[in-house]
Amino acid sequence: MTWRPALLRDVAARPCCAALLFAAACIAAACTPAQAELRVVDDTGAPVVLAKPARRIVTLAPHATELVFAAGAGDRVVGVIKGSDWPPAAAKLPVIGDVAALDLERIVALAPDLIVTWPWTTPAQVAWLKGHGVAVFETDARRIDDIASEIERLGVLAGTRPVADAAALRFRSKADGLSHPASHLAPLRVFYQVYDAPIYTLGGEQLVTQAIAQCGGANVFGAQQVPALQVSVESVLAADPQVIVAGTDGARRPAWLDRWRRWTTLAAVRLHNLFVVDANLLHRPGPRFVDGMASLCAALAKAQRPAPDGL
Repeated sequence: MTWRPALLRDVAARPCCAALLFAAACIAAACTPAQAELRVVDDTGAPVVLAKPARRIVTLAPHATELVFAAGAGDRVVGVIKGSDWPPAAAKLPVIGDVAALDLERIVALAPDLIVTWPWTTPAQVAWLKGHGVAVFETDARRIDDIASEIERLGVLAGTRPVADAAALRFRSKADGLSHPASHLAPLRVFYQVYDAPIYTLGGEQLVTQAIAQCGGANVFGAQQVPALQVSVESVLAADPQVIVAGTDGARRPAWLDRWRRWTTLAAVRLHNLFVVDANLLHRPGPRFVDGMASLCAALAKAQRPAPDGL
């Protein structure tokens, strides 16, 4: 069919015929409506661009899996890293490697159009995938609110913005509603322990340190600008924390937490402030982090404070 200019003007002038004109023109030219590309910036500052919403997603960290599910795109996940056990549906998905090594052949066979990762999963292999044309969104939350932002941005890439935006709003609302330290109270000195042999704790470059501060405490090793560090018994005794918190899987109380009782002069021991929280919540910078924060705030709220001098 040939569309003469005069005929085009005549038909276009009739509102009732405008839709028919567009449809006929598209059929004649075998055209389809153009779709705007999807573009976000990941936590490294790199642009992530998709021509259309992601339909096949591979996640390379347990928290990345949780973020994608929270964004409403759990049904798009086709492969996960070892340890991705939440939500329960994630545990049934194909495992394509662990933090030390990925099965690149299997990932390629899954034909992902988006990979969601973080800095600690085999950077060289992730770079290889990116170099072969797979879009990569890297998560690296430095602030608690970054988690909500990641959910929102993943919702853009998956085309699930209403679900993602609602999840981000719930996260922010719950985080904002948690206890903030009373201005007249000095922060409680907190030692947060993650392992016993050797003793490991978390430094200032950790969201848990921010959570401790929001809950009314101060990480006694927060001045160390590293994610995690090994410390000695002597350094803990010198810091004299008023609260000791153990982070363990499922918040199971470890025997090593109560071994601190042998140090009877330690403030946390004298005040009976030895607590345990769920590492699966607090050590994963994903949507459940705010639930771990709630348990941490509850523990610090229960913590006894030393009596004022002279009483």
